[in-house]
Amino acid sequence: MLNLGLYMAQRLSAMAMGPLVVGHLIVMVVAIQGGLTTGEILSRTRGSIGWFLFYGCFVVAVSIHAAIGLRVIVHETSGLRGAWLEAFTWATGIILLTMGARAVMAVTLL
Repeated sequence: MLNLGLYMAQRLSAMAMGPLVVGHLIVMVVAIQGGLTTGEILSRTRGSIGWFLFYGCFVVAVSIHAAIGLRVIVHETSGLRGAWLEAFTWATGIILLTMGARAVMAVTLL
């Protein structure tokens, strides 16, 4: 149950996530091969506006994409619709955004 706006939002968020996922995977491979510890990784990310923006954009894109995707799954499997479906979508997006933002702040802010 998608209208054009939700359809486009999910597709655009997927387009944003593509390079962010690739970037994240490259960073993880480099960190693992370099033998970095958690403390060393955090020392490099703390106070970094670049990492804050990178992972902040990632969190926003994932929150939008996942909330809309779960909306479709819930509608198709349970038949939920109308105001309840809207509330579910918004609640899911807000919860994911809040959890992701807290994680990004914990890793990048001083």
